[in-house]
Amino acid sequence: MARASAIVVLVLCLALVSCEAVGRGRVGARGGGRSGGGRHGGHGGGRGVPALANQKIFNVVQFGARPGGEEDSTQGFMQAWVAACGYNGNARVVVPKGVFKVSELTFGGPCKGPAPIVFQVLGTVKADSDLSNYPDKGWISFQSIDGLVFSGEGTFDGQGQNVWKYNDCSTNPNCVHLPSALYFNNMKNSRISGLHLVNAMGFHIHMTGSYNMRINGLTIMSPGESPNTDGIHVSKSNLVKIAKTMIGTGDDCISIGQGATNIAINMVTCGPGHGISVGSLGKLPHELDVTGIIVKNCTLKGTTNGVRIKTWPGSDPSKASGILFGDIIMNNVENPIIIDQGYGDKSSSEPSKVKISNVVYQNIVGTTSKPAAVNLMCSKVAPCDNLQFNNINLKLTGAGSLSSTCTNAKASYTGLQFPRPCA
Repeated sequence: MARASAIVVLVLCLALVSCEAVGRGRVGARGGGRSGGGRHGGHGGGRGVPALANQKIFNVVQFGARPGGEEDSTQGFMQAWVAACGYNGNARVVVPKGVFKVSELTFGGPCKGPAPIVFQVLGTVKADSDLSNYPDKGWISFQSIDGLVFSGEGTFDGQGQNVWKYNDCSTNPNCVHLPSALYFNNMKNSRISGLHLVNAMGFHIHMTGSYNMRINGLTIMSPGESPNTDGIHVSKSNLVKIAKTMIGTGDDCISIGQGATNIAINMVTCGPGHGISVGSLGKLPHELDVTGIIVKNCTLKGTTNGVRIKTWPGSDPSKASGILFGDIIMNNVENPIIIDQGYGDKSSSEPSKVKISNVVYQNIVGTTSKPAAVNLMCSKVAPCDNLQFNNINLKLTGAGSLSSTCTNAKASYTGLQFPRPCA
């Protein structure tokens, strides 16, 4: 019992470290002062946009972007970014109201002026549906920037309904994913807030190799049948906070990939979709460990899974540890609590070597549409250790009785337990 309590304290401490470190970051550190329109006219700071003194505005229309959604505005967006990033002062790129069609864009740093550089979206940015225009991983990419504020009330429409038919990942485990709507690589001390993302071709947001990042107040939506349209995927990143966001997709609302550490997820509403997942892990050789994952105060509605850890069979050794799922509401979820260490390749006879340990499930309540509310399918060569269940109260929406299934799992239980623990 003492050991289980220590695990709870450890995981909660990781959560506090993550939240406080993100809060102490340099995001918007130079905010305050008057809202300066610069020489290109005024745009107020707006919700989630810092008002910076003597700020110069770089409006994409003034660099050749054309509203209306028919003409290609890729070069206008790119030229506005190049000018803003190269400006030796406070800079803000503005996408005004209207519909703008663009293909692949990469906004790269480092930028010349002081942090943060602001990218404000007020209109709708629509993707070109010609896949030959996307040789890289993202539709719109930001990379190597220290101090970006990417916000506004605008919309990124990936037009995924035009290309999802080319996705063959359901039958091809080595498929090439369609481009992510927003791709963040090698970013630091940045914030993404207020935006709307709809119908991404692939992932809506893919973040990798980044440090001290906030995602707040987004709305992410795609149909429940859209393939591989994860809401937010985070890998190889440290100190990432995701909060107050609504996500409904055809895949995981949030997925945590290899090398993710100190990730805090709070007040996220998920559905439709496949739930909030750690993984999948172990598909690639020599994957990095995952640790310090906090998922709290979230609601899942009609999803296929609730909170899930998934790893591939036949993997190289790695670890997933220090994970807390707490204060979660399930509303008609098929598999509320699940660990699946045979994910992806059910035909493989080689067990997963991803070691799952020190996982806390705490105050998880609501309803499930299937009897097996807790399903722990752990690896026979790397059994799950130190799983703690504290106050689990789930009810079945249909006829029958709830059950728990446990394989190769070492768990302890305190407080209410519905369904009853594994024998």
